[in-house]
Amino acid sequence: MGTLTVTAKGQVTLRKDLLEHLGVQPGDKITVDKLPDGRIEVKAARPAGAISDVFNFLKRKKGVSLSIEEINRIAARGWARKR
Repeated sequence: MGTLTVTAKGQVTLRKDLLEHLGVQPGDKITVDKLPDGRIEVKAARPAGAISDVFNFLKRKKGVSLSIEEINRIAARGWARKR
């Protein structure tokens, strides 16, 4: 178990190994719960959406659903933008 330092502003920086253990990346959220005896529990905040939300996202407002080829083209464009 390691020790963290509290800054004058009351902030604590989690070490990289702890963030990796939580599986969080820059921009992700974490939750902190107060437990008895002055303890806290830190967890990665995970999206609470349903899997059906993903499928509804892929639906068109009018007409037929996207084909697998169309989905693959859209995904490829998104992947290229992240690079």
